[in-house]
Amino acid sequence: MKKALANIKQFVLDNPKAAVGLTIVFTVVMMCILAPLLADVLPNARVARPHQAPNADNILGTTRMGRDVWAQVLYGGRTSLMVGIVAGTFVMVMAMVVGIASGYFGGIVDNVLSFITNLVMVVPSLPLMLVLAAFLDQVSPLVIAIIIGATSWPWGARVLRAQTLSIRNRDFVHAAEVMGENKFRMLFAEVMPNMMSILASSFIGTVIYAIMTEATLEFIGLGDPLEVTWGVMLYNAQQTSAIRIGAWWEILAPSVALASIAIGLALINFSIDEISNPKLKAQRIMARFRREEKKAEKALKLQVERA
Repeated sequence: MKKALANIKQFVLDNPKAAVGLTIVFTVVMMCILAPLLADVLPNARVARPHQAPNADNILGTTRMGRDVWAQVLYGGRTSLMVGIVAGTFVMVMAMVVGIASGYFGGIVDNVLSFITNLVMVVPSLPLMLVLAAFLDQVSPLVIAIIIGATSWPWGARVLRAQTLSIRNRDFVHAAEVMGENKFRMLFAEVMPNMMSILASSFIGTVIYAIMTEATLEFIGLGDPLEVTWGVMLYNAQQTSAIRIGAWWEILAPSVALASIAIGLALINFSIDEISNPKLKAQRIMARFRREEKKAEKALKLQVERA
């Protein structure tokens, strides 16, 4: 137990960004998961008078329809996080299949997959998402997640293709080829493990993008207004002129939730870069050395004073 606590303490000292980011994300996710325990009302239930300010019964106030904002933030976070995870998974699977296969196999496979990637990249993703969402009319959060994933994978595929081309020409890959390893085993055992930091960073970046894009599409009225999400909360607050009549809590609550999850994930993303980047890793080791050096100096100074 003591060793585990010591390792956690060392991790926090070495990676303060990761520690803060993980704390924020863990707190938000657990609050959304435990929504039935933290909120005693359903998000669509009318529980009080319209536009009541935060009070003891409704800690974040109520909406124009008399619904509890606190319950809507908790239950809405479930849907918004689901959109981010689904879209991030979709993007990463597509980027891995297309990018790694294109970079590793080369030849006609590379030509065909690169042509498809470039073709999708030519089409502006945001206008395409707006057109698709408007055409489908009040789409559900799951459909929004699929639209985001289907229009956002080419950038990750290009990065993974370039990294695969670099790794494919390294000595340990050539050694595996000489030993008679088949291509699929080399792909999963030699190439992909050396790209885990890029994959993790791309996934987190896509989750942030998906959550914010979903909120944007719903805020401008392209989502399903009957769903409870952070974006729909902002849309409803805009429709009822919450700021104009002084109901600031309707805007503040979902905005803080979106900002918190985005900041937490961004800090984790930055820490992944610091952990995987050799230069930044060396700086972190030197910082730890300086801390240990200062501790030793203080201990020596205390011993001298006591003597």
